[in-house]
Amino acid sequence: MTPDAAAATAPPREAATSENPLREGSVTLRAADPCTIVVFGASGDLTRRKLLPALFQLSREKLLHPKSAIVGFARRPLSDQEFRDASHPPDHDPATPKHEWQRFAASLYYRQGSFERVEDYAALRAFLEELDRERGTPGNRIFYLATPPDAYPLILEGLRAAGMVTPADDPLRWTRVIIEKPFGHDLASARALNAQVHASFDERQVFRIDHYLGKETVQNILVLRLGNGIFEPLWNNRYVDHVQISVAEAVGVEGRANYFERSGVLRDMLQNHMLQLLTLTAMEPPARFEADAVRDEKVKVLRALAPLRPDQVSERTVRAQYAAGAVAGGAVPGYREEPGVNPRSATETFLAAKFEVDNWRWAGVPFYLRSGKRLAKRATEITIVFRHPPYALFRSAGCEALEANVLRLRIQPDEGISLSFGSKSPGQSLHIDPVRMDFNYLTSFGADPPEAYERLLLDCNLGDSTLFARRDEVELAWEHVDAIASAWEAGGPEMNSYAAGTWGPAEADQMLERDGRHWYRL
Repeated sequence: MTPDAAAATAPPREAATSENPLREGSVTLRAADPCTIVVFGASGDLTRRKLLPALFQLSREKLLHPKSAIVGFARRPLSDQEFRDASHPPDHDPATPKHEWQRFAASLYYRQGSFERVEDYAALRAFLEELDRERGTPGNRIFYLATPPDAYPLILEGLRAAGMVTPADDPLRWTRVIIEKPFGHDLASARALNAQVHASFDERQVFRIDHYLGKETVQNILVLRLGNGIFEPLWNNRYVDHVQISVAEAVGVEGRANYFERSGVLRDMLQNHMLQLLTLTAMEPPARFEADAVRDEKVKVLRALAPLRPDQVSERTVRAQYAAGAVAGGAVPGYREEPGVNPRSATETFLAAKFEVDNWRWAGVPFYLRSGKRLAKRATEITIVFRHPPYALFRSAGCEALEANVLRLRIQPDEGISLSFGSKSPGQSLHIDPVRMDFNYLTSFGADPPEAYERLLLDCNLGDSTLFARRDEVELAWEHVDAIASAWEAGGPEMNSYAAGTWGPAEADQMLERDGRHWYRL
């Protein structure tokens, strides 16, 4: 069942101007303040594939101030023109007017430098001040740390020592810093990094980015719950049987073996993406749709999340590594045969876990989380499974089965929402079959939703930290991850195996079967 024809033919999203602001829900997206965005690690993959395309799209939509500039900073020697040429996306839409790219490219600059040398930060400051005079910008700065985590302390100290961080309460200009995950390797390192950040920046100036929070369906969780009277009354343990959060990847380590060997799925996915999705699903309604009001409620969920004791970890978690198999019809090696991976590696590529939120709303409702690499396909979904209605009425009428109602929030790759409910199938006997009502962004609005980095970069420029993690969120999440990691290192549960291209190990299925439940296929 699809949305009606009127919704299916809705116009694509239009560009915002000062006369015609672009609206999303009840929030007006205005053109941001003029600023200079400095990208550390500008020669890296993240900058080329995600950041510059997102900034170009914001420029096209008139959401990036025309006086703003983007300055790349990295060790590789490049001229401004070489950086501009390298920034041109290979899949650039030929329908895009040439002048739009030329206007954006003219705002790109590049400075070569080392993260370790104090004099390079002084030279960067002088260049930025010169750029302010040339472009008429007021000295607003966004520093984006698109570098390996071990460079974060060097850059933070370099910015502080060079005097490039203005106070948070400066009325004339502002400074903000965006920090990519991973934010620490464990609780101790996260606390140490937070201390280093706060030696230079006030918490109001810090934007810890998780691109999952920029996805439309993630943002739509609160709208779905709180903007529709039919859902929020059901969003509790009286009506919800359990919740599943699945983050499946078809790819392997993709050249990131050095990083992944040190993190595994536990640190790479559970600590940030998956616990963020859990908090947004389980949080109480905030009093206002403001950054701290929303993040306060997310923190309450993490505090209410029952920590797994060492004796519970073997029963409530499953870890596994992928073996050789086939993905999309092609043979792929096992994890230990991947380039750069230790042949005796004990790093998990799959994780399943059962959590409980110990508060009045969710007591007794299990939250099942799973994530893995080299699974059957790429998909991220939050699945709300409602309780079965009483069956006696239908059993007496000869009905053989009654499926639970399921609300699915598809986060990727095809963002949308679906609801399944029972309907009598045609015929003389009583057969109740599940049918689905689907909402898809492309079908309903005539355009794909914007990329997550577009929204997050714009929000940082606007000073809106709602979709960014706060210090206490990060540290509370690490407390739960450390508890699992410590139990695993002490010997349990054992490392399981699954063939690449499947949905993970049998032990993950058995974890739900013990509770009389099953994973829903993505």
